[in-house]
Amino acid sequence: MTNIQDIIKPSNVAVITGGASGIGLAAARRFAEAGMCIAIADRNVDTLGEARAELEAIAGEENIMAVETDVSGKEQLEALERAVLQRFGRVHVLMNNAGIQPETSIFSAEANWNHILGVNLMGVINGTQTFGPNMLAHGEPGLIINTGSKQGITTPPGNPAYNVSKAGVKVFTEALQHELRNTEGAKISAHLLIPGFVFTGLTKGDRTEKPDAAWTSAQTVDFMLDSLARGDFYILCPDNDVPRALDERRMAWAIGDVIENRPPLSRWHKDYAEAFRAFVEGE
Repeated sequence: MTNIQDIIKPSNVAVITGGASGIGLAAARRFAEAGMCIAIADRNVDTLGEARAELEAIAGEENIMAVETDVSGKEQLEALERAVLQRFGRVHVLMNNAGIQPETSIFSAEANWNHILGVNLMGVINGTQTFGPNMLAHGEPGLIINTGSKQGITTPPGNPAYNVSKAGVKVFTEALQHELRNTEGAKISAHLLIPGFVFTGLTKGDRTEKPDAAWTSAQTVDFMLDSLARGDFYILCPDNDVPRALDERRMAWAIGDVIENRPPLSRWHKDYAEAFRAFVEGE
């Protein structure tokens, strides 16, 4: 098991996509507080500049990079890696965290689907394929953390493009960790971050204050770091509304649709409402 104290430590380097706000920025703060060199990447130039200034106040200007990057374009991630390696020499933590969540339906415009899949899924694949080889080559311990979603596991009705993208992140990260643990000499491990309800720019909508049910980004990152210290692959985060036990029952029911050949998404099917309630309550 990787000791994260050998990774999240002074002078080591972390790259975080979607790093200018939300969970990405909260992770960057924690890594900066640990003395790491940080490169944040984001498409939003305004928030990127604000985040850079905040991180420089923690870790010093010499230890912070902020690079405008669209993760759906692999060439932009390749440019990001070149800039990071030129500045810091190597990368120890890659957090593929950039994500978007515009509403879609099955028959939404192709451009909407391409946009979500390009950022949420291909951004993770592009980031891993770009940074992973050199992370393996330098021979030092490291982490690749990919941000998934519970919606990629239980796939609730609504916004199917988002669900598909996050289901893909889950499958990709599982395959990545399998390959890494079977690669001789590899000191890099992969982990799937599965946030609960987190109050971020992606989820807040028109709200200005955090709902009682939501966690903060900082709470989510602290839970992530505790999970990494235990060696967890699946970092399944609760929140103030849904405890882990309920998440587990919902996920077990979802796979039960396949095993028992129920209608897809039967949790939301009127004929299965009572059966699902009884299952959750352990009856």
